Amino acid sequence: MAAALKGGGRGWTGAVPKDGERGPVEAVLKGGGRGLVGGAFKGGGRRRTGAVLKGDGRGWVGGALKKGRGRGWVGGVFEDGGGCRWAGVVLLCVAAAALGTGLRVSAVSGGPLRDAAQRGARLGMEAVITGDPHTKQESGGGGSGGGPGRQVIVIRARAVLLTLHGVRVRVRVPVLLIASGPEWARMVPSERVRLFGRVEKPHRGELLAAVVLVRGPPAVLSGPSRLQRAAEGVRARLRAAVEHLPAAQRGVLPGMVVGDTSRLDPEIAEEFRTAGLTHLLVVSGANLAIVTGAVLGLCRLAGLGRRRAPPVAACAVLVFVLIVRPEPSVLRATVMGMIGLLAYFSGRPRQGVPMLSAAVLVLVLADPALSRSYGFALSTLATAGLLLLAPRWRTRLARRLPGPVADALAVAVAAEIAVAPVLVMLSGEIGVVSVAANLLAAPAVPPATLLGALAAAIATVSVPVARVVAWPAGLAVGWIVWVARAAASLPYATIPWRPGGLGAVGLLAAGGAAVLVLRSRRLRLAVAAALGGVLAAVVALRAIAPGWPPPGWLLVACDVGQGDALVLAAGPRRAVVVDAGPDPRAVDGCLDRLGVRDVPLLVLTHPHADHVDGVPGVRDGRSVRLVLTTPRGPGRERRFTGDLRTRPAKAGEHWTLGSLSLDVLGPPSAGPRLRPDDDGTTINDSSVVLVARSPGFSALLAGDVERDAQEALASLVPHVSVLKVPHHGSASQAPAFLAAAHAPVALVSVGRDNDYGHPSGKTLGLLQQLGSRIHRTDREGDIAIVRTAGGMAVVARR
Repeated sequence: MAAALKGGGRGWTGAVPKDGERGPVEAVLKGGGRGLVGGAFKGGGRRRTGAVLKGDGRGWVGGALKKGRGRGWVGGVFEDGGGCRWAGVVLLCVAAAALGTGLRVSAVSGGPLRDAAQRGARLGMEAVITGDPHTKQESGGGGSGGGPGRQVIVIRARAVLLTLHGVRVRVRVPVLLIASGPEWARMVPSERVRLFGRVEKPHRGELLAAVVLVRGPPAVLSGPSRLQRAAEGVRARLRAAVEHLPAAQRGVLPGMVVGDTSRLDPEIAEEFRTAGLTHLLVVSGANLAIVTGAVLGLCRLAGLGRRRAPPVAACAVLVFVLIVRPEPSVLRATVMGMIGLLAYFSGRPRQGVPMLSAAVLVLVLADPALSRSYGFALSTLATAGLLLLAPRWRTRLARRLPGPVADALAVAVAAEIAVAPVLVMLSGEIGVVSVAANLLAAPAVPPATLLGALAAAIATVSVPVARVVAWPAGLAVGWIVWVARAAASLPYATIPWRPGGLGAVGLLAAGGAAVLVLRSRRLRLAVAAALGGVLAAVVALRAIAPGWPPPGWLLVACDVGQGDALVLAAGPRRAVVVDAGPDPRAVDGCLDRLGVRDVPLLVLTHPHADHVDGVPGVRDGRSVRLVLTTPRGPGRERRFTGDLRTRPAKAGEHWTLGSLSLDVLGPPSAGPRLRPDDDGTTINDSSVVLVARSPGFSALLAGDVERDAQEALASLVPHVSVLKVPHHGSASQAPAFLAAAHAPVALVSVGRDNDYGHPSGKTLGLLQQLGSRIHRTDREGDIAIVRTAGGMAVVARR
């Protein structure tokens, strides 16, 4: 760089050329020469991005132009309209990505398995497990065949053999298994199993051939490979080594070290999410960097030079990846680490951004499905933030803060800002305390990770000795858990934001506006004045506005997560409750806020966990006089209602409680009784469907009925003012049923970040076409329908 040229010559980077040569970056040109970014030109011309041009020269970002005829482009050198090598590289990558994606889409969207999935066929299958089992609580008809109230096991696998109409067909396509039972929870990658179930087409465009709703336990045809057995042995021994630690620590520590969250309390996981510390529960580049650095340090102590240490470290990295499983963030960090080790081995300088770019390119070309992985996107963005933003901010902060504090703050803020748009797309909220929580937790992360990894290694030889090493690691984890709980308990630890792509774009626009404001003193004063006025207005409104619940409320859809809990006013401190949600605390809090103390009627539409598990919360401090259940039962609700007066609802019966009336539309009592092995759709279609009325108000409360049951009831549905959208807004809806309600307001009771894709975009679009205003508990919290002087209004608590 900085080559000096005189006369008509041009300069190349880092060289002193002679007459007739040309050069771009950082060249100093005199006379009639031309240049680019960082080049100075003399003689009376123009300025472009980063370049001062005089005379008749022209400049462009990264491109050299000659005699006014050439054209420039980002990063390319053009002469007389010539081509760009970088454009060629980009086009080659695009072509390769398109080819790889096209081949994968073709493989999963055709063939006998996808054809069977289109029909919802039941078939036998042999599959090889490719991922760890993930346990989730069944939520009303999420598509599982596990039966009511059971836990659902979700496993990725590769189908290798189908049995269709007695014919065995060989295939090789990815599938997602949804099953239940302890046998499935113990599956290990590379095991081959035989199973039977119903196959369905995957939702949301995932690169899967089918989703398999499995019936019964697996028949293991062959055990895991030797490598997988060894890896599972390390994970099992680490679990044994932390067994003596408190429950929170023994759940978090294996997750931080080897990605094993099998013992993690869901409540702690939620606290980590609220505090912005979820990244600590998964293995990522930080863990890999600690392991690689430790191995290279040991190699240096052992006297291994630059040529022999990288291969040893590479082997350690591969072993580590085998143990923690090749999750997207691990794959990204692994490829980057291997490129870095190769650079160290060859003596070339290591550069972070090219390494990250190469890692992303290689992985997306190898597995196009990673382009849809939020985990991969978050890992990549966080790393990019650390490489591009953190160094500059660290330098500026170091002028006013101590070095270690500047480093930690720059890293935390850079990573948080880089991933914020994707997090908003996923969660619909912005973490307010996440930077502070990460700063407080940061000192404990390296000792927890390093000591935990050392305990895992020692556990393969001696579990008692590993317990000694795991004890201080547990202390470090205990501090992290405390930070997560303290941060999550703060008011307004997160603030709501619009989810999805619009939310991400809005956040980026807000960030750009914030940067402009911070750079202008006048704008800062104007914004401060505006915010002061808004704050004063909010205080004034809070002083005169009514609190919660709003006066005259008729119906409240409680925010109980992924489930239903509806409250119908039936008099002072008295209400009918329809379903109780999955969490007793959530429905209890909702009823407390409404001041309900007497429940003359509790309706449990069907025996799924997200509708009946909250019954103890309804009963807490309240009298429940009668429970109505589906006539297709009895089901799982008996464990909560055994000592209460209970009877099945009857289609056509009418109830009157004060000014509130209820009519039961379905299901018919003559239908088949539920069995423990009935799938989610069968149980959903047994839901009790009600029409509630009071002066100036009517509502259709449709439980979780799906398309078949809706079509059977469509002719009975009256026009109502409010529709409780069936099955949390799933895609299985009958347009005639929704249209028959003719409801101007549609309530969707749905959980934030649920795994079922509820509510479906198709269903939301249909409701909008029908003229319904959609209100969702995942975005608005508790939602009340109130009586006003002008008719009916909707009031959200959040």
